[in-house]
Amino acid sequence: MRHAIRSASLLALVTAFAAAPVFAADAKSVATVNGKAIPVARANVLMANQLSQGQANTPELQNAVREELVRREILAQEASKKGIDKKAEVQAQLDLARQGVVIGAYLNEYARNVKISDADVMKEFDSIRTAVGDKEYKARHILVEKESEAKDIIVSLNKGGKFDELAKASKDPGSKERGGDLGWANKASYVPPFAEAMVKLQPGQYTQAPVQSSFGWHVIQLDDVRELKTPPFDEVKPQIIQRMRQQAVEKHILDLRAKAKVE
Repeated sequence: MRHAIRSASLLALVTAFAAAPVFAADAKSVATVNGKAIPVARANVLMANQLSQGQANTPELQNAVREELVRREILAQEASKKGIDKKAEVQAQLDLARQGVVIGAYLNEYARNVKISDADVMKEFDSIRTAVGDKEYKARHILVEKESEAKDIIVSLNKGGKFDELAKASKDPGSKERGGDLGWANKASYVPPFAEAMVKLQPGQYTQAPVQSSFGWHVIQLDDVRELKTPPFDEVKPQIIQRMRQQAVEKHILDLRAKAKVE
């Protein structure tokens, strides 16, 4: 079966730079099109990109990568003949693409060089565990635009109204058709005002006053609570390290932006 060449995000493409070469390192090119050689380095980047997406390294995939590069070169040469590469808008896109690749490679290298000790990872693990808590909550809510609307819903509930029926007025499209049901989640999954109100409820209770968040006004009902099983440290350690590297990169970007002279 012929292998398809899958598209990839910029980050995946840049990450592929670090992969080991697949095509022969002593070869200068993988093909020559109308007298112009296609560098083997270009083939290795595209091949590594495919492998990072789960493709198996097979002769068929290598042939597919070679054919893809040949087709690209043919089309690029034809576009060049027509002067497409000289157009201002194309030049601008090329500049942005090149800039994006360079930036991605720089940030990947910065992330790899961030020093993270086991003690740092354990501290982050404890911080996450504290934020998440030791319980999961099965809650539902009704989200409305105005506080007065939320108060009216609470009055209706106090008079015996059914929460799932009243939830049809909710402006949260993800839960309104399920009676406002939000499923099981830990407290860190919700914005602070919502979480603070929810954890004070006993199963079967609903908030007697509207709860305001950045999304609007909520009426919250707690259906059930259960113990949250925290995964062992060794199991989540790789994800925590990745998260910490991402945080370091984000901080680095903000620091550079703060120092930059922008006029």
